[in-house]
Amino acid sequence: MSDPIVLIPARMASMRLPNKPMADILGEPMIVHVWRRAVEAALGPVVVATDEPEIVKAIEAVGGIAVMTRSDHPSGSDRIFEAIEQFDPAGYHDVIVNVQGDLPTIDPKAIAASIVPLSDPHVDLATLVVEITRDEERSDSNVVKPILSPNGERTFRALYFTRATAPWGDGPLYHHIGLYAWRRKALARFVSLPPSTLEKRERLEQLRALEAGMRIDAVLVDDVPLGVDTPHDLERARAILAARPKTH
Repeated sequence: MSDPIVLIPARMASMRLPNKPMADILGEPMIVHVWRRAVEAALGPVVVATDEPEIVKAIEAVGGIAVMTRSDHPSGSDRIFEAIEQFDPAGYHDVIVNVQGDLPTIDPKAIAASIVPLSDPHVDLATLVVEITRDEERSDSNVVKPILSPNGERTFRALYFTRATAPWGDGPLYHHIGLYAWRRKALARFVSLPPSTLEKRERLEQLRALEAGMRIDAVLVDDVPLGVDTPHDLERARAILAARPKTH
């Protein structure tokens, strides 16, 4: 686990917010803000994987690296696998951190924390969780709840992920953050597998990994990053970033 790389998949197609990666936030495209957060995590190289020349141009304009990929990928995981095979065919980078391209306010420390579980050689991929504190999120099917078994002070083994309210009984519930740190071999295996039964039922891609016997561990972080999906989300992101001190 000595050579991580951060990959950010980005595509223009969005029903609720057209051309989302290029949406302006404080004079720069949103994808540039996500790229900056990833650079600030200081894990290793940061590469944007896209099928849009406009996104490549925006990233290269700020000194970043972008890789053109096919336009027919069914998921971001497939897109980043094509990108890493292009960018690093020799296999130098053995850990791939997949940061969604619509998280312009994510804490760089959270990105860095995602690789912590991979110090255990039995872990195939790692992700992030936050404890649910708002009652309405407990029953919201848009909030994915991981079912976790503690294995450290702020780390867990993930046994399942569901849109239902689970597990039953007293104790905390957690909100899953869709950021993943993959061992490269695990990602290669994952993208070679067909969508699984539970993945299709719950509409949760990570269940394919669990059904295939892969181990997913999770790190507890403090805040859910704002995912920008609507014009309202975009205004919130602009306000949050306007209030932060500049780091570049």
